[in-house]
Amino acid sequence: MTSPHAVTTRSALTSPHALWPAMLPADTVFTPAQTAISADGNRIRYADGSSRLCATSGLWNVPLGFGNPAVSEAVARATRDASYLTLFRSPNRYAQIAAERLLEIAGPTRYSRVIFSTSGGAANDAGMKLARQYWSHRGAASRSLVVGLRGSYHGTMYGSHALSGDDLLQEAYGVDRRSVRHVAHDDGEELDTLLRREGSRVAAVVVEPVLGSGARPLTDSFVTRLLALREEYGFLVVADEVATGFGRTGLMFASDGWPAAPDVLIVSKALTNGAMGAAAVLVGPRVASEFVRGGWTFVHGETQAGTPACAAAILAVIDELERIDVIESVRALAEDLAGVADSMRADGLFTRVTGKGCFLGLDLRTDDGGALSGRQVLQVVAAIADQGVLVQPGPSGIGLIPAYGFDAADLLEMDAGVRAGLAQARSAWT
Repeated sequence: MTSPHAVTTRSALTSPHALWPAMLPADTVFTPAQTAISADGNRIRYADGSSRLCATSGLWNVPLGFGNPAVSEAVARATRDASYLTLFRSPNRYAQIAAERLLEIAGPTRYSRVIFSTSGGAANDAGMKLARQYWSHRGAASRSLVVGLRGSYHGTMYGSHALSGDDLLQEAYGVDRRSVRHVAHDDGEELDTLLRREGSRVAAVVVEPVLGSGARPLTDSFVTRLLALREEYGFLVVADEVATGFGRTGLMFASDGWPAAPDVLIVSKALTNGAMGAAAVLVGPRVASEFVRGGWTFVHGETQAGTPACAAAILAVIDELERIDVIESVRALAEDLAGVADSMRADGLFTRVTGKGCFLGLDLRTDDGGALSGRQVLQVVAAIADQGVLVQPGPSGIGLIPAYGFDAADLLEMDAGVRAGLAQARSAWT
């Protein structure tokens, strides 16, 4: 029997809807069982009357659960009191307060200024521009290379698309990657080799503390080497914590566990609990002080960045994270989540568990030991959805990214759905 969540082509149903969803073939159409109509707590409801447990926190965006009343009410108040205020050439008080609170939780000695953006991809573009301008105004315009990691994902804006280390049709889109380099994230040897050759031209190295594709954490040895190389060559370190910020890995930010702070921190997703499209670039004193000292203008602006509604959502999220004692909450849930994942691995369902905190990747292999194809991964995800649980696709497996309010019943339901869905998918391959 065909899963209602399997990708369906035009020949099977009518023509595609006017809406063109992301990351799917253009001829894909959807059944009512695939069309979401509402969400509450940790569940999403569909047009056919079904509901499913979301084990992805709404694509990492909703760690506090769908429809969090504190966030919703804060946004509603802001839209009534100040429906729109810009950050172009002037501040608004909402954004000022949100920036101050972000610096408080990120560490005012680690970061000193906040640039608001509208998405993780746009914020990564801003981070790359900031690094290049920093060196250009310091008389080192040749320092324009930005180094990323293979297997990383930073977005699909023009600059972030170039920086992303996955194969995302960059050549087809004419994305200019001449000023971008990519290295492995294993032991830092490739980064070391690149810097010996081109270190004087490197403006910044951008890393995800845990690679979003597959939940692959950077090793302590890689981070130590990265920071030592920064001391030697002077480049900026940018931590892209779009996926890992706000408690996801067991720390407020994953880079809080590093021996030294990055120069720039990029956050989005959980920043507003999915209520508004927002991101932020937190700039460390090394960079911010030079812009102030030189009186330099950073030529970057986004019409919808830092609006009152966005700022109100950010403030409400920070309040909620403090209310639930997010660090302890995540650590407790992470222990239970690891138990579920390890049990499935011990039962032979998965070959490896990766990740940190409430951000886990579960690897799958074919019967002959090979990696799953992209189509097979989507079949697994669809089969698990058919069993009532939504999980994230990975390079050769799935990701489990539960909201922080998951309880024992949710974990049991997730476990049962993943097991049943995986059995369903495997039976279809034989």
